[in-house]
Amino acid sequence: MLEYIILIVVVGVLLLGVGGSMLLRPRGMHGVRRGRARELDLTGPMPKASEQNSSGTGTATATAPPPTIERPAEPAAPPRPSLEKPPPSAGRMVRLRARLARSQSGFGTALLVLLSRDRLDDDTWDEIEEVLITADVGVTPARQITSDLQTRVKVEGAKTPDEVRAMLRAELLAQVETEASRALRTQRHEGRPAVVLVVGVNGTGKTTTCGKLARSLVGDGETVVLGAADTFRAAAADQLQTWGERVGAKVVRSDKDQADPASVAFDAVAIGIEQEADVVLIDTAGRLHTKNDLMDELGKVKRVIEKRTSVDEVLLVLDATTGQNGLRQARVFAEVVDVTGIVLTKLDGTAKGGIVIAVQRELGVPVKLVGLGEGPDDLAPFDPATFVDAILGG
Repeated sequence: MLEYIILIVVVGVLLLGVGGSMLLRPRGMHGVRRGRARELDLTGPMPKASEQNSSGTGTATATAPPPTIERPAEPAAPPRPSLEKPPPSAGRMVRLRARLARSQSGFGTALLVLLSRDRLDDDTWDEIEEVLITADVGVTPARQITSDLQTRVKVEGAKTPDEVRAMLRAELLAQVETEASRALRTQRHEGRPAVVLVVGVNGTGKTTTCGKLARSLVGDGETVVLGAADTFRAAAADQLQTWGERVGAKVVRSDKDQADPASVAFDAVAIGIEQEADVVLIDTAGRLHTKNDLMDELGKVKRVIEKRTSVDEVLLVLDATTGQNGLRQARVFAEVVDVTGIVLTKLDGTAKGGIVIAVQRELGVPVKLVGLGEGPDDLAPFDPATFVDAILGG
């Protein structure tokens, strides 16, 4: 009996031990102790991911390569303009004479027709004066030309077409000619470069004029530094940079938006002196002639340059198609920066041509350059005889 009791106690103890161990083991750990120990064994090399299958048995299987992530391509830098060799400026006005004649001959033809009438009465002379005024010559110059022509007809009695044309040519030449020199002061002198300041209102073509003038000067064998002092128009410096790169001219510009234009102009002059350039061309911001603060700032640009050297030329760029409105602009600019020469752009378009006479009379300074088209070489030194012959259609 005692043996049975002992056997029952032993069996109970064994059952309690097994049950307790099952209760004390954490859930989810049944049968994984061996695998856990294997995971923690760091003494051997770890199997590569490509050597394991999805069940983790270590059997080598082929796996797909990771997907390729395509990054957006960086924008390519714009190609640099190829270096060009501009033609010399000599003879450029002659080459463009035909184009000028096509755009201006209507003005001269009307005068020739009127002057060739058998009878030149008061009504005819009034018509002649009207033609001159509508050609942007201006009221006062138109009356002067008409009076001079009337006197010549009475004295000389010119009647043949050739005589009438010669008389009209002489009178127009007298009005276009000026005692002031039309030569551009762009030669290096006194051990320093010539400094040219280009000014004008918005939209007249100042930056393009700077680029074309630089091209012309390089074609004549001069070294040029361009100053991008038009800091109000974001594209102006880039435009000037392109012009400079095409002909190998150094461009000085600011890396800041709305930088002080006087500071840029001063730096351009300093670099021009340092590099012993022949010419420094300063492109200024277009400004309305009615805005006093902007005009004062333009005066500041000139004064700052003159702290380092003198300004040899101040070229006022005028749109020839604006007629008498261009004269009002010219008056204000001349008061602020002492204009030394006029550049008339778009003279090949709807401009009447008489603006040449009017602006010279108004400012007392000569027209030195004319823009005759959109091409890079369509900027020419102004030649009075070629211009008058173009007006008269040959």
